[in-house]
Amino acid sequence: MLAYISRRLLLMIPTLFGIMLISFVIVQFAPGGPVERVIAQLQGNDTSATSRIAGGAGGDFGSMVQAGANAGEAGASKYRGAQGLDPAFIKQLEAQFGFDKPAYERFALMLWNYARFDFGKSYFRDTPVVELIKEKLPVSITLGLWMTILSYAISIPLGIRKAIKDGQPFDTWTSAIVIIGYAIPGFLFAILLIVLFGEGSSVLPLFPLRGLTSEHFADLPWYGKILDYLHHIALPILAMALGAFATSTLLTKNSFLEEIRKQYVLTARMKGLTENQVLYGHVFRNAMLIVIAGFPGAFIHAFFTGSLLIETVFSLDGLGLLSFESIVNRDYAVVFATLYIFSLIGLIVNLLSDLTYTWIDPRIDFETREV
Repeated sequence: MLAYISRRLLLMIPTLFGIMLISFVIVQFAPGGPVERVIAQLQGNDTSATSRIAGGAGGDFGSMVQAGANAGEAGASKYRGAQGLDPAFIKQLEAQFGFDKPAYERFALMLWNYARFDFGKSYFRDTPVVELIKEKLPVSITLGLWMTILSYAISIPLGIRKAIKDGQPFDTWTSAIVIIGYAIPGFLFAILLIVLFGEGSSVLPLFPLRGLTSEHFADLPWYGKILDYLHHIALPILAMALGAFATSTLLTKNSFLEEIRKQYVLTARMKGLTENQVLYGHVFRNAMLIVIAGFPGAFIHAFFTGSLLIETVFSLDGLGLLSFESIVNRDYAVVFATLYIFSLIGLIVNLLSDLTYTWIDPRIDFETREV
């Protein structure tokens, strides 16, 4: 087992390298980089989220913008909209964002820094990227972890029950609920929850709509902090769990149905085993393998793409929202750092998922498996 874990950990290195290389190459051909964003702001043409972020930025970036606005010498430039700006100012911008170096040198330097978890500074926020990630990461982990736990805690027992009652009324009406849950987008369900149960609702204004904790959170006793935390995450988690719950339920049901119809189940019943002994002593560990295989994808989906809209709707400042804003703003320092973090977490969760196979079914031997 240790040999297998070691091989998997070593394979993460070329995998991360490939992900970062492909992303870096794509970015080189993407129009509208950070230099062009600053130029567009100087010319008064930037209406994107950069203008909101850059407007509040301070330090060197703010002084450079002012210097560029005061520059009047015309010069040729490879950047769109740079006519009329001082070429020296353009070179200063390139140095500020690191574009004064060749692409291969920038990529090698980025890999060396990322290997030491040194992500540099955000282009437009004048804040270290690692501080931004540390600030936003707990929100995304909270949403992803609780959503996955909740959806699996409901969908696995329900899926097993549906498989046992296949074709019966229980299976029929629960399938209707599952299909409706699958069809409704999470963000739409989130809006419905806000209208019905959010603060200011005319129906049942029970839950807050902003943040993970209250303003007086630090003054609460330990049990009060737990209740306050659960009170804040209730609606976001419910909104996120709806689609995942439907998918996991159908996956569990189909997996159990496939195993129940196999010959070894008939043999176990003929030996006189009870239904629970057959289901949980023989069928469960085989049927759950495919369900566990979907855990990494479910967690990562909730961790990033699934939480993006939910974070926006409920004003939760998490890593998904940070990544989206950074892509829009061409804040490549944050974009590559969050991509690196997401990829690393995904690879680790995938490894943990494989190792869980051995806990459910000890017959699986990873030591003899070729990676």
